Amino acid sequence: MEISSGPPVGANAGPERAERIAVLRETAKAFEASFLAEMLKNTGLGKSRESFGGGAGEDAFSSLLVSEQAKLMADNGGVGLAEHIFNSLAAQEGLT
Repeated sequence: MEISSGPPVGANAGPERAERIAVLRETAKAFEASFLAEMLKNTGLGKSRESFGGGAGEDAFSSLLVSEQAKLMADNGGVGLAEHIFNSLAAQEGLT
């Protein structure tokens, strides 16, 4: 007689599967936001202006502004990178 200690490997239970999908989707969005923040920094967004700049305060908080702008972009669709990352991660986890 064989006794099973739970669902077979690879089987996806309802709530656990939904939670794992949500985690993967948030991870993909966070990665895209990080990517977008780096791209925005490379364009010069967040750099202090030569005249009428905000001084040390602007320099200290400009990276936070760029990060938040990137998060908003990713939350509103971004460049589509998050969806590709999510699909790849879900396939590796066997959730597709």
